[in-house]
Amino acid sequence: MRRGFVAVLAALVAAVGCGAEGGEGVVVEGTPPATPYSGPLNVPTRELDENTPEALLVGSGAAGRALECAGEIFEGGGPDGWSRGDGGDSPEQGLRVYFDMFDPSGPRSGYRVERRETDRVLYSFDVGGRTKVAVVVAKDQENRPGWGPETHASCDPAELPARFTDSGRVEIWTDRSGERVPTTSLSSYAGAEHCDWQDVHFLGMGRGEGYRQYVRDPGRALEGDLLTSPYDGDVPMPADAHDTGYRYRDWRLWLTEDRTTAYVRTPEGVEAWPLAKERVACM
Repeated sequence: MRRGFVAVLAALVAAVGCGAEGGEGVVVEGTPPATPYSGPLNVPTRELDENTPEALLVGSGAAGRALECAGEIFEGGGPDGWSRGDGGDSPEQGLRVYFDMFDPSGPRSGYRVERRETDRVLYSFDVGGRTKVAVVVAKDQENRPGWGPETHASCDPAELPARFTDSGRVEIWTDRSGERVPTTSLSSYAGAEHCDWQDVHFLGMGRGEGYRQYVRDPGRALEGDLLTSPYDGDVPMPADAHDTGYRYRDWRLWLTEDRTTAYVRTPEGVEAWPLAKERVACM
């Protein structure tokens, strides 16, 4: 294994919107990396009912093993099966089938052929010569003629270029040095319009059992019993609050030791975002 794997925050996978960059082809010539993936492309997969590093690795097969993440794997999975008639006539068409079937959150252009075998091709989307998204397409699987997606995996969206993430729902924060913070550590996003939560904002920190969600709700769109306290858009900064160094545009995140409230400093003042009693989601 070339890098570490950790659990995915499933709720964020669908929230990061990335589209094809104008003028760039789905498959490009690209530059081979210094250390291309040399393992097998046919790696058996098994879906486990858990979001652990082991589960992601088992479920994403060769695609997961081909990643070169600076931090954590964000998403990975195995074959869901394409129907008869869906398969493409070429590996590139098989990659397009992947886009159509899974509607992935990652880029839809700029992929490079990293490995080619008779019945499998590994496509990679690279950043700085390192693989951040990997898709293995296969040919003529059982009851699935033609080319189609077999396994896929991606690094955290924060490792993708801003041109792919700035148009998405998930807002990627930076740290004191200006480096992008992994969304598995910190991220925010606006509420969904179909739940009439477009004026609500969610801030998530951590993952797994340590996950905390703070809520900006100036219009009181959420039911009161979902939050530990009301949102307040104008509060003094507590004396024991400290600047975390995290930034998103002109927002600055401050926390106290108990972390029961997120204090967001804006050009207009300080807002108090209360902690949610449990994770709030719009279905």
